Amino acid sequence: MVSPAVMQGNEAIVEAAITAGCRFFAGYPITPASEIIEKMAQKMPMVGGVFLQMEDEISSIAAAIGASLAGAKSMTATSGPGFSLMQENLGLAVICEVPLVIVNVMRGGPSTGQPTRHSQGDVMQAKWGTHGDHEVISLAPWSVQECFDLTIEAFNLSEEYRVPVILLSDAIVSHMRENLKIPLKEKIKLVSRRVLNAKRPEEKAGKPDKELVYPMHLLGEGTGHHYTGLTHDRRGYPTDDPSIHRSLVERLCNKIRKNKEKICKWVEENTSNANIVIASYGSSARAAMEAWLQCKKKGVKAGFFRLITINPFPSEAVRRISKVVDEIFVVEANLGQVYHLFKESVQSNCNVSLISKIGGEPFTPTEILSIIRRKKNN
Repeated sequence: MVSPAVMQGNEAIVEAAITAGCRFFAGYPITPASEIIEKMAQKMPMVGGVFLQMEDEISSIAAAIGASLAGAKSMTATSGPGFSLMQENLGLAVICEVPLVIVNVMRGGPSTGQPTRHSQGDVMQAKWGTHGDHEVISLAPWSVQECFDLTIEAFNLSEEYRVPVILLSDAIVSHMRENLKIPLKEKIKLVSRRVLNAKRPEEKAGKPDKELVYPMHLLGEGTGHHYTGLTHDRRGYPTDDPSIHRSLVERLCNKIRKNKEKICKWVEENTSNANIVIASYGSSARAAMEAWLQCKKKGVKAGFFRLITINPFPSEAVRRISKVVDEIFVVEANLGQVYHLFKESVQSNCNVSLISKIGGEPFTPTEILSIIRRKKNN
């Protein structure tokens, strides 16, 4: 490891993106993600990359999609209102299977909401924001170190599965400053893009790999491919054939769903001998973990479960835990989003309770503990 550096979460995201091979960034300034755009403007020219400040978030994701189709590892960054504007083009990236990383530094909403306050209100938008049946991957860091580590993972997953990956940071995580240990470059695993060999165009007639992912045609590389948001055949040409539509959309979903176990490796679990479990993610999980430690000090048989992979949701792990505990307390800075995924996943008589907070102020361990005590005593 190199010597630790004190760094902001947004700065760590930039360092990780460049380390992962990102060489194109397009964005539009928005609080609390603006530091990502500012640092990208400084650093992209230093590594031979391209930085574009676009006129809005719609054009930002469109430019990032185009750069990715031409072969560049690409990223954009935004916050709630800008993320809403990106949804149509997010669907385009899904159906065209474009590797792309989108950083959404969550803030209070809806609409303009609370620009300088944190929230976790975009979790379901990340999963279902664009229309139609689809799957994307979303990851939620809780520290500056994970801002770095999960940005690397986001690029790797986007390349491996040819899918947009959303890094769901929030205003607290992105603006805090902590020690960051950046591994030596040769110690960092990076996934390279699997592209169609222009000298062997017959490969396009082959089958997708075991992960249901085809090699990628790169624009300008001589293989010829048509990219469109319409339902299309394997060559990219539009068709209204119901069987082709069904085959395409099922594969787009199944390449994530059938590899769920591999993708959901990012989960933190300490639930042995527990009667209750405190579950959370992102910045809220920091207070939830402290509440869990205080429970253990007082002799309460409590467990801790932290979501890192938000989508696909690790329902199997939640189901397994629910068979041996009495109650799961879900701590999140919204009125209940991941809470519903927990409720759908539990089995037997396990109860799921929501510990919710909005308004932009972070949770404290004390208020989490007081809510748990109150609910247990009722």
